[in-house]
Amino acid sequence: MTTTAPPVLGTRALNRALLARQMLLDRVDAPVLDTVTHLVGQQAQTPRSPYVGLWTRLAGFDPDELGRLLTERAVVRIVLMRSTIHLVTADDCLFLRPLHAEFLARALDRSGWRHGFAGLDLAEVAAAGRALVDRQPLTFGDLGQRLAERWPDRDPATLAQVVRSRVPLVQVPPRAVWGRSGAPAHTSAEHWLGRPLDPDPSVEGMILRYLAAFGPASVLDVQAWSGLTRLKAVADGLGDRVVRFRAESGRELLDLPDGPRPDPDTPAPVRFLPDYDNVFLGHADRSRIVDEDVRRTLQTRNGVVPGAVLVDGRVAAMWSVERAGAVATLVVTPVVPVTRADRDAVAAEGAGLVAFLAADADDHDVRIEPGP
Repeated sequence: MTTTAPPVLGTRALNRALLARQMLLDRVDAPVLDTVTHLVGQQAQTPRSPYVGLWTRLAGFDPDELGRLLTERAVVRIVLMRSTIHLVTADDCLFLRPLHAEFLARALDRSGWRHGFAGLDLAEVAAAGRALVDRQPLTFGDLGQRLAERWPDRDPATLAQVVRSRVPLVQVPPRAVWGRSGAPAHTSAEHWLGRPLDPDPSVEGMILRYLAAFGPASVLDVQAWSGLTRLKAVADGLGDRVVRFRAESGRELLDLPDGPRPDPDTPAPVRFLPDYDNVFLGHADRSRIVDEDVRRTLQTRNGVVPGAVLVDGRVAAMWSVERAGAVATLVVTPVVPVTRADRDAVAAEGAGLVAFLAADADDHDVRIEPGP
């Protein structure tokens, strides 16, 4: 009996598949809520990041639409994948948070905070913290101080971290609402949304959702995106719900049968992505989107992932916005050689971004620094 070897997908084919699923080949005319659902949330370490991510993906994106979803409790900001803050729909908050409960608890147990809670009844601290934040949303500073009234011999910040790891805390508005500001105050997801966490969330469902937004991908890729481990047995049980390929490295890749896999020669427009976008962080093997030497150049020692510019679908530059008086300037710093034609395309796309981010400025400019 002979078996047919799975088809091999090259790096460029994987790149175009990722861009298609991430709405980066063409801007899409879709509601914000549907987009956040499809993307399985957006990395939201900084409040403006999801706004930039949606601006670059959606035609005619209105930032007030996302702001309304936050105030109406249709989307929330919560610590999830990789123990980082994500913007997710209310439904996905209740679905994903219990899947990550054990991971988040273990992450704290392995962190530098662990020396400060030795001998504590962590369940008791978590219950006390939940009662406090459900009475009134609190910053971590205020939460720690309130808990320290009960445990005066403990570091307040450590006590707050215990609650963060064991209680599903959402950040409440006005934090991250467009045009407004506010300290990151927290309450529990169940209190904020008026619903319980999913009592039986499906890991299989999470993997299939991931593939719809990031596939084709390996089991290691799913684990890198989620922070969860030991997913191979779950993936092996997906049967005909997935199709299987091989990367050029030989690693097995999974995908949805009807997942878009565009021609590798499909043109890819210039796109600006925010800091920490999951396009960069959603795979163990990131070669489909960024060269390894470029990735090392971009990522700082403390793990900061800057905003990046995609040229022909790959990371080619970093970007930031500078303000000088009434002028807002988008500064683009290439990290690989960029042709004159591509620089013109970067400038044209960048003009739209700086106008979006600095609508209050009297004038806007784009400055592209010399490349390597």
